[in-house]
Amino acid sequence: MFDTDDIPSNPTSNPHLGDMIDARLSRRSLLGGAAAMTIAGLVAANASSVAAAPAGRRPAVGAAPQPLLGFTGITPSSDDTVRVPEGYVYDVLIPWGTPLFPGVTWNEDASNTSADQAKQVGFNHDGMHYFPLDEGREGNRRGLLVLNHEYTDASQIYTAAQGSAITADAAGKEKVAKALAGHGVTVVEVRQLRNGTWTHVVGSKFNRRITGTTPMAFSGPVSASHPMLASSITPKPMGTLNNCANGTTPWGTSLTCAETWNGYFGTADATWTASALEARYGVSRTGFGYNWHVAEPRFDLAVNRNETNHFGWVVEIDPTNPKSTPVKRTALGRIKHEGATVTEANGRVVVYTGDDENGDYVYKFVGDRPWRMHRARRRSPLDHGTLYVAQFDAVGGGTWLPLVHGVGPLTVANGWVDQADVLIRTRQAADAVGATKCHRPEWVAVNEKNRDVYVAFTNGSGNAAPVNSNRNPNPYGHIVRIQEAGADNTALTFGWDIYLTAGDPQYDPTVPATQELFGSPDGLWIDDDGRVWIQTDISNSSQNLASRGYDRIGNNQMLVGDPTTGDLKRFLTGPRGCEITGISVTPDQRTMFVNIQHPGESTTFWNTASGAPTVTNPSAVSSWPNGGTSRPRPATVVIRKADGGRIGS
Repeated sequence: MFDTDDIPSNPTSNPHLGDMIDARLSRRSLLGGAAAMTIAGLVAANASSVAAAPAGRRPAVGAAPQPLLGFTGITPSSDDTVRVPEGYVYDVLIPWGTPLFPGVTWNEDASNTSADQAKQVGFNHDGMHYFPLDEGREGNRRGLLVLNHEYTDASQIYTAAQGSAITADAAGKEKVAKALAGHGVTVVEVRQLRNGTWTHVVGSKFNRRITGTTPMAFSGPVSASHPMLASSITPKPMGTLNNCANGTTPWGTSLTCAETWNGYFGTADATWTASALEARYGVSRTGFGYNWHVAEPRFDLAVNRNETNHFGWVVEIDPTNPKSTPVKRTALGRIKHEGATVTEANGRVVVYTGDDENGDYVYKFVGDRPWRMHRARRRSPLDHGTLYVAQFDAVGGGTWLPLVHGVGPLTVANGWVDQADVLIRTRQAADAVGATKCHRPEWVAVNEKNRDVYVAFTNGSGNAAPVNSNRNPNPYGHIVRIQEAGADNTALTFGWDIYLTAGDPQYDPTVPATQELFGSPDGLWIDDDGRVWIQTDISNSSQNLASRGYDRIGNNQMLVGDPTTGDLKRFLTGPRGCEITGISVTPDQRTMFVNIQHPGESTTFWNTASGAPTVTNPSAVSSWPNGGTSRPRPATVVIRKADGGRIGS
């Protein structure tokens, strides 16, 4: 029910982004909204350190901007359904448990086995991308959806007879195996039918599940044979867990990101204590209460301590080759990656990522050479480059600090063995160089039209509030906009401002009174026309509650912003207890895929009215998408404009 990401594990005295924002902004500029905070003003404030934007990046003063948002926004909702604007339709596609191969069926009572789950769509859909399988128009009608599965909910995936507790017997091992099979990634072929709806292709040669037990390779500075990865239970690396947001590469592969992987580990050994490295990543004896260690020694910290170092990496997957081995790209660092947003600059790849925990950092990786050069030599562009962490200054500028062995404090004399050590201990390396603590940096999006970078800061507390109104705690969050020097994403200096401040002005006067109500921005994506799509993840402990200032905001939602005009409209609202996450479109932007994660999860507001969901009553909060008293199921929704036009226009 509560976001474990709200609990910080950063003990440093590094500057907090809230302090920087307080110094940077005035109350007047904040109340003026996004439109008042123009990049022109930002650049003027940082002329000494940030190059001015090239002409044409913004409409000339006095020019009439063309509106991007051509739909009528919808109101907040607490209904147990999905709502979209007038003129749009949606269908439900590939809910949890959908068979990918012949011979498997979905059982409403959750009696499917772990072997079944390994052949079905996983649980709790998250980051996602559509890869067209054909050229031209047909690529808009047939493709692969590659989607992440963040975690499993015991009250939903087990039967009433099984119960939710993990026991140290064969039944307990089977339950852990089913949960592991529900994690990871699904690759599934999807097609549009003649009537415009979409379906998945059972038995497609591309269909694949990558789970918590799939064999993995390591590449980059940290090899699979590194002593800190040595495991007494899994001599060869396997699995990826807590797969949150994603990324895609210019060469057509998918990146999946392990976020709060630390919660799966635990131990009953009272003598076990966390090392400095483990504590910095939030590893503890109790974990998040999954208790997998009770049945599987792989997750017992006292038995298999180094297993934790197998997780926290970005994993690269070739969606069109089901026989390929997923690869953990260690040069991108080991953190709680929310996502891995890839863009290209000067022929080189640049990968942005947020470390989703209160008080942690924003990173970017910059390739050392043009990615085509590496590919031509059969090398991964993701193995060759430099990882940086952001330091925001007090006047709207900032610097990318290198995490390179031998540079600054990261020396042998200071206890850093080599570059592999720096990357295994990425958080501690970022602490050492003086990175700026942030309020849960999550998804990152790049506007390919002008190279601006947007980062969602979901919420947080501690130190100072992340807005000039001194919000501490900051229950609503905000979105930071970064402008790299010279509009070059490989640059090492940048400017920044606040694009949007989330919240309800009824409870917080620093929120613009005319702005659409929303809170806890999480998912971000910018389409080819420049629309900023914003997905929310209000904690289940806050959804719909007046005591948390969320009664008027309703269920989680998706909004769309026009960064040029400052317009913001609500496009979608989700069912009860859910999170809205994952977004992708067909190349023609006429079909959109959005994920509905954890509908019906235990939620303070709805538990009061109907009781908490359990294995005996899984539909207490929601029965979406099938209705009645059916078990709620995470699923993808496919959205189309009734007139066949581009989504959002």
